[in-house]
Amino acid sequence: MRPLILTAIAALTLLSGCADAPVQQDGITLNDPYEAQNRRVHAFNKGLDSRVIGPIADLARGKDAPDASSAPVDPDAPIGPLQMVINAGRNLSLPVKSVNGLLQGRPGNAGQNLSRFAINSTLGLGGIFDPAMDSFGISERDTDFGQTLAVWGVPEGPYLELPVLGPSTRRDAVGQVVDLAIDPLYHLLQGQDRAAVFGLRVASKAGDRARFGDTVDGILQGSADSYAQTRLIWLMNRRHDLGEERADYDPYDDADVIDPYAD
Repeated sequence: MRPLILTAIAALTLLSGCADAPVQQDGITLNDPYEAQNRRVHAFNKGLDSRVIGPIADLARGKDAPDASSAPVDPDAPIGPLQMVINAGRNLSLPVKSVNGLLQGRPGNAGQNLSRFAINSTLGLGGIFDPAMDSFGISERDTDFGQTLAVWGVPEGPYLELPVLGPSTRRDAVGQVVDLAIDPLYHLLQGQDRAAVFGLRVASKAGDRARFGDTVDGILQGSADSYAQTRLIWLMNRRHDLGEERADYDPYDDADVIDPYAD
């Protein structure tokens, strides 16, 4: 496991010289030297979503069901099968999030995620229900190895769109690989058990796509330039989540940023 992490970080360091200087576009600092390749991958992902992922998501949530981003939440309503899958998949992601909390020097976050996993895996019937939050007020501390690299001072790197996985950066792409290597469940489970856990986590991601189907459709199918819109929204949200909306991404403070519209 450790050699894989070191190899991934070494590869990330070697690639750091491959990117062009960032530019200011759409109100944010943008580093996208691979835009031509990214757009081809985006076209593939968009087609995959419209032909496969989107229709499956519609079936999962019911074709006429309201979008979760706008529907009112009834805390007393029973959870449906889709939400059960999402809950169980997210519960299985908590051990690796605990590991990342430790790697980031945030033992409180690690302990919080581990407590959620222990409570929801037992009292919550494998994570289908959420007594950790409902009865004990223990919320999830969402994180990943991409954030760990950010805490360690590794730069974001160029924007990438990955096949099937979607928007990312060089730092986050490396983080996704390392997350698999450091996931305790990956090492504790074998064979069919490991495959079942992986499948449930994938199904959980698909469930999220179903819950926010109308919003995703609006971006992918309703935008004049869905690639630029996806890139803008994803980068803004990711930087906000990582707390990187500082001078690093301020065009007025960052001397390395090139303004393509300047004289």
